[in-house]
Amino acid sequence: MEYIWVYISGILVLAYLLGSIPFSLWIGLIFFHTDIRREGSGNAGTTNTFRVLGWKAGIPVFMLDVMKGWIAVNLACLLPAGSIPKEFQIYLAISLAICVVIGHIRPVFAGFKGGKGVATLLGIGIALYPVSGPAAFGVFLIVFPLSGYVSLSSILACISFPFLSYFLCNNTEIPLVILSVAVAVFVPLTHLKNIKRLLAGTESRFLYKSKK
Repeated sequence: MEYIWVYISGILVLAYLLGSIPFSLWIGLIFFHTDIRREGSGNAGTTNTFRVLGWKAGIPVFMLDVMKGWIAVNLACLLPAGSIPKEFQIYLAISLAICVVIGHIRPVFAGFKGGKGVATLLGIGIALYPVSGPAAFGVFLIVFPLSGYVSLSSILACISFPFLSYFLCNNTEIPLVILSVAVAVFVPLTHLKNIKRLLAGTESRFLYKSKK
């Protein structure tokens, strides 16, 4: 189809802009008069929102960041029907996933300082891996109450993701296998400081305060 690359480029940019919406920052400023980047860990993400502003802010931020990932992957529906071959649709979905994560980590609407993208990755996982994505989140829900560490729970959930995808759900399509392995590598890399603190025994367990 003529100009299809213009359409594709447009939705890739749209995915990045969607990822760039800093829900934690905006909710903190509008409803709590707090710049989340100046409190707690300074990270503009779900965990720091829970820690600093409490569950009334943390739950909406978590849900909205998850939705960013899910919606971005499904932006391909904006393309004209039949405009790209079926075998290339998965590559477009993965490209959209990459763009929304980049947007979350380096948001244009927040001075290119965002979160670590774990909640957004969950939304992507739900969209592309409807069984193993939630299963990996289940690993988080098991590890977190036992350890009290969000970082450790996130890392173990993402490391388990490709194994759950391949062995539990039989996702053998090469692009999906590569993406799941990339997630298992990417998230620990974004948590290197946390890993060092975990090994040193100085990582803080999760506590949050309710912001008045």
